[in-house]
Amino acid sequence: MFAPPSRIKGRGVAANPVGRFESTRHEAEDDDWWRGEEPAAAPRTDVTIEQARSMITRNDSPDLPFDLALNPYRGCEHGCSYCYARPTHEYLNLSAGLDFETKLYAKVNAAEVLRRELGKRGHIVSPINLGASTDPYQPIERRHAITRRVLELLAECRHPATIITKNALVLRDLDLLRCMARDRLVRVFLSITTLDNGLASRLEPRASAPHARLRAVADLAAAGVPVGVFVAPVIPALTDHELETIMTAARDAGASIVRYTLLRLPYQVAPLFREWLELHAPGRAAHTMSLQRQMRGGRDNDSRFGTRMRGEGPFAQLLQQRFELARKRLGFTRHEESGSLRCDLFKAPRERGSESAQGDLFA
Repeated sequence: MFAPPSRIKGRGVAANPVGRFESTRHEAEDDDWWRGEEPAAAPRTDVTIEQARSMITRNDSPDLPFDLALNPYRGCEHGCSYCYARPTHEYLNLSAGLDFETKLYAKVNAAEVLRRELGKRGHIVSPINLGASTDPYQPIERRHAITRRVLELLAECRHPATIITKNALVLRDLDLLRCMARDRLVRVFLSITTLDNGLASRLEPRASAPHARLRAVADLAAAGVPVGVFVAPVIPALTDHELETIMTAARDAGASIVRYTLLRLPYQVAPLFREWLELHAPGRAAHTMSLQRQMRGGRDNDSRFGTRMRGEGPFAQLLQQRFELARKRLGFTRHEESGSLRCDLFKAPRERGSESAQGDLFA
C-alpha cells in the first residue's frame, strides 16, 4: 500500500489530481518496491516561456470593482491551498494541484502585447487590475520582471491600474508606484489571510509572511501610494476570528481601505482544500466544511453573482455585521467613497521603434 499524502515543505497542496479535461488517467500501482522510509523528491518549479497573443481580459461581473484585468503569469508559486484560480490550469491539460504551483508560464512579451492593445482606437480607458487571478509579484517575478515592464508602460501612457498581491516584492516598484500615485493612477491592495506566521506558512507557503505584508502596507502609505488590505479569504472556524485583528493591524499600518471575501472552493479546489484541512487542521476540518456549506446553500461552493463573495445564512450575516462594525470603529471609508482613479490622463502609447509622429497626420 502507498502512504497517504503528506505535507510537502514549501508547497500548498500534497496531491496532483488529474484535470477535468484529461482524456487519459494514470494510476500508481504498488510493485512491492516502495519503502516508507524513502521520501519522494520535492517537486521543483518549472517555468515555461510563453508568447502571449493578448493580455487584457474583460469581465462584466457585478461582484468585481474592475472590468479589465491582466495576468503576467499562469499558475502561481505562492501555492495558496485555497486559491480559486487553481482550476484554470486544467485548461492547459495540467492539474489544479501541484502542477498549478510548480508548472508556471511567464508571458515574457506581456508589455509589448499590451502596448499594441492600449494603442488601438477602440480602447476604452478603465483601471486595469493586476492580480485578479495569479499574483503579479510571485517569486519568479524577481527573475522575469514582467510586472515591472507592464507598470513602466502604464506609467508611460498614464493609464490607471490596481494591484492585488500577497508579496512584499511590490516595494521593488515603489519608484513607479509613487509617480503614478501623484496623478491618482494607481491603488495597491495587500491580501492578508491570517497574522499567524505558522498557519500562513502552511496556507500560503511561498507568499510573504504576514508581518512583511503589513510592512509593505506601511511603506506604500508612507510613500503616498493609496493602499488597502483585503482580508481574504476568511476561512470559517480557522481564520474568521482574526477579522477585526487584521483590520486593526491594517489601519495601524496606514491602509485607507479594507475589504473581505469568503473562502471560495470551485471545482477541484474543494477536494484539495479538504485534504489540506485533514493534513494541517484535522481537529477543525469538519467544523470548517460544515460552516462553509451553511454559507453556500449546502454545497462546498456557490458561484452565483451576489453571493459568491459574501455567502448567505446566519454565519455569513454575522461576519458582515462584524466587518461593518469594525470598519466604522476603525475609521475606514467604504470602497466606493475612497476616490476613483483618473482615466482622463491617458495618452495612447507609440509602437516601439516608431518615434516619428507622421502617422498622426492621418489619424
